[in-house]
Amino acid sequence: MFLFFKTLWHSLLSFAFYYPLFMSYLWMIGAILFYWRNERKQGSYQQPTPLANTPPVSVLIPCYNEGENAEETLTHALALDYPDFEVIAINDGSKDNTAEVLDRLATKHPRLRVVHLAQNQGKAMALQAGSLLAKHEILICIDGDALLDKHAAHWMVKHFVEDAEVAAVTGNPRIRNRSTLLGRVQVGEFSSIVGMIKRAQRSFGRLFTVSGVITAFRKSAVHQVGYWSPDMLTEDIDITWKLQRDGWDVRFEPHALVWILMPETLEGLWKQRLRWAMGGAQVLIKNLDVIKSPIHNHLWPLMLELCLSLLWSYAMLIMFILWLLSFILPLSIPFIGSPLIPDEGGLLLGTTCLLQFALSKWLDSGYDKGLGRNYYWMIWYPLVFWLINICSTIVAFPKVIWLGKGQRARWVSPDRGIKPHS
Repeated sequence: MFLFFKTLWHSLLSFAFYYPLFMSYLWMIGAILFYWRNERKQGSYQQPTPLANTPPVSVLIPCYNEGENAEETLTHALALDYPDFEVIAINDGSKDNTAEVLDRLATKHPRLRVVHLAQNQGKAMALQAGSLLAKHEILICIDGDALLDKHAAHWMVKHFVEDAEVAAVTGNPRIRNRSTLLGRVQVGEFSSIVGMIKRAQRSFGRLFTVSGVITAFRKSAVHQVGYWSPDMLTEDIDITWKLQRDGWDVRFEPHALVWILMPETLEGLWKQRLRWAMGGAQVLIKNLDVIKSPIHNHLWPLMLELCLSLLWSYAMLIMFILWLLSFILPLSIPFIGSPLIPDEGGLLLGTTCLLQFALSKWLDSGYDKGLGRNYYWMIWYPLVFWLINICSTIVAFPKVIWLGKGQRARWVSPDRGIKPHS
């Protein structure tokens, strides 16, 4: 028994240590390759070179209880520096004053159209309603609290113009609220984790997901795959896989910026990450069959990474349980170190994290000024966010299996943090 637990502990410890270490260096290498191929010649964020062909676009903004944010969001969307566009705001059965705000703005701006859904149908259905009413082939979809950069349309449209196989182009979300520790850490997270992973995945193959807060779609491609799935908690992950399974290309454009609000309470952060984790679990279950399909071998690395990430979270759980049992049953289980307290190997892992954070901040420094000031706060990322993400992943998978299929994913007003002053 003693030998069994000792072997199990060392096996889990090796996997728990080497997996994030390997992925971190893989992400860094992929991000550098992406920068060298795509960003180096264009330089940092700047006004884009005018396009020879500027097809018209429709900006879709689904709103649920966005009375506080709708006017600011729509004002930025209507200020796009683009020749021909329309803005469609979809009020998805809001219970606050969203409808009144949207109607008032529609009387002032001829480019703006407003659609009111009688009952809350969920973001997926709101996007589908907007796309069916849109006049144009290219759809730029943003959230109801997001501030779209005026050049974002140019940066995303150029991908559709260059390649007819492109079905979606996701942009580069930047955090607006930075007044609290959680807000500041998330500024670094969106660079070192979100932005870096998207760069690396584009270098090595396919994207795991577009950002639901800013993505441009080719309407005919979305129609071909049956639009967004109303029963998926994370419609952005699901539509990404549907498009790529159908043979379409999905890209990342770091110059296409949008400024967003994120949770700044532990409760709000937990709810958000649990929803993300449950959405990822739904996509894993729904798309696990790609491993049996050679024509989908371009998605195998993403599926492998998703499965390994799930196993890593449960490995951390088993290690924590074994550590507790070593105090309760000391004669049966050898004393082992806490998985939450770093040893000599943890020093290497921590150094790698800081290196990843530094590289990511350099990559995004041209798009988001002052990132260096948030570097200090990233020391809290492994302690707070790793723990939350591990726990949410552990909880999400059995919860998704228990809930089953077919339930409509409806809106829940998220924690938007402390809104920054203009």
